[in-house]
Amino acid sequence: MLFETLATSGHEQVVFCNNPDAGLRAIVAVHSTVLGPALGGVRMRHYADEGDALRDVLRLSRTMTYKNALAGLNIGGGKAVILGDPKTAKSEVLFRAFGRAVEALGGRYITAEDVGTDVNDMEQIYLETEFVTGVHQVHGGSGDPAPFTAYGTLQGLMASLQRKFGHEEVGKTSIAVQGLGHIGMELVKLLRERGAKLFVADLDPKLVERAVSEYGAEAVACADIYDVAADVFAPCAIEGGIDEKTAERLKAKIVCGSANNQLSSHAVGDELHRRGILFAPDYAVNAGGVMNVSLEIDGYNRERAMRLIRSIYHNLGRIFDLSEREDISPQYAADRIAQARLQAIGKLKLPMGRTRPRMGHLRGEH
Repeated sequence: MLFETLATSGHEQVVFCNNPDAGLRAIVAVHSTVLGPALGGVRMRHYADEGDALRDVLRLSRTMTYKNALAGLNIGGGKAVILGDPKTAKSEVLFRAFGRAVEALGGRYITAEDVGTDVNDMEQIYLETEFVTGVHQVHGGSGDPAPFTAYGTLQGLMASLQRKFGHEEVGKTSIAVQGLGHIGMELVKLLRERGAKLFVADLDPKLVERAVSEYGAEAVACADIYDVAADVFAPCAIEGGIDEKTAERLKAKIVCGSANNQLSSHAVGDELHRRGILFAPDYAVNAGGVMNVSLEIDGYNRERAMRLIRSIYHNLGRIFDLSEREDISPQYAADRIAQARLQAIGKLKLPMGRTRPRMGHLRGEH
């Protein structure tokens, strides 16, 4: 059954990591190394069972392949999940054991922060392997990628506003933000600085209160956020949160947020397209974080990172152009652009004498 699943999804390699002494149960999924080593974060969360964890890592790693290809990065797509509650199960030995598992892959997979992990966890992984990004700046890293993901989401939002309303003025816009985690709160901060009218919802009342008190947002119940008559709906929390039922309730003209895999199916995207709601494909919008950490491979430079992240605006324009030209929903347009690059680069033959693509040394290390 597993091999049939991998044949369908196109994964190159799936590694199960088990270290009872360290409390480590993890899965690393390498979807594609066509463009380079597979880069993607390690997520830590409590899963219902191993099957749930496997489905999550397979889906997320495939998304990373498309995200990195569309972003123009010379890296492939991968992802890892650690099974465990990040609030209670974290330890130095767990992350060092995971670092050894990453090291054993020899550079085919490079890890980074994701949901449930942070810079401090990356530091512990870094003790065992160089194949980790998002470490502290003192080690030549770029630190926490969340602000860069939020900044990239802002670029995607501005491109969407320009396409739908003919302007990029966030201050003229009302935005309903679903989810106030690290990235969601950073996005709220950026939007407020530009004068946007904000509606916010989150399961954590403390985060909602912070958004209200610090950024002047209006609190909305989680169950009601889809019904807000805002210009933009910004999903920054759960995956698959826009399904057939919630899509019917949307009053926004634009859907643009930082969450992964926002649509429960492509059919939902087709329905949004039919209704004239502009959907900014999630993996194009939230690529700022991976753009940022990817630069650690050759030596990090913040100015270069910000310039690269601003290209998200241009990438959204290409997606919307193809969507309009072919009358297809934007998520199909994004997939086609990413697939075209993967196919083109995949036809290249390695020069004589080289057995693998150039990977260099992370952060310029030798």
